[in-house]
Amino acid sequence: MKPTGPTNPRLIRMVNRLERASRLNNAPIWRIVAERLRKPTRSRVEVNLWKIDKYSGESEAIIIPGKVLAEGEITRPVVVVAASFSASAIKKIEGAGGKAYLLDEYLEKNPKGSNTRIVV
Repeated sequence: MKPTGPTNPRLIRMVNRLERASRLNNAPIWRIVAERLRKPTRSRVEVNLWKIDKYSGESEAIIIPGKVLAEGEITRPVVVVAASFSASAIKKIEGAGGKAYLLDEYLEKNPKGSNTRIVV
C-alpha cells in the first residue's frame, strides 16, 4: 500500500515544526495548517492569486496550506504565506508591494499566528 501524506522531507519537517509551534505557543492555527498539509498530494490546496486578492483584508496575512499559483492579479500589497509558490506568483505578489513567505519563515516571525486568515 502506498503511503499517504507528504513524502517530501522538507514538507515533513515543516509540518512537524508547525505542530510543535501549535503546542508550545497555544496557537491552534498552526495545528489546522499542519493537518491540511498532512493530506495526500491530490487533496492539498492550490490557490490562485485572484482568490487571495478577493479574500485578503487590510492588516492580515493570508495562509495557504498548499501551493500558490499565478492565475489572476493582486491589486494591493498582501502578505502571503504558503508551503510553496510558483515563480510567477512570487513575482506578481512582490510586484504589487506584498511579501511571499514560506510557512517556516513566517512561523519564526509570528509564532502565535495572530492577524492571519487561512484561505482554502
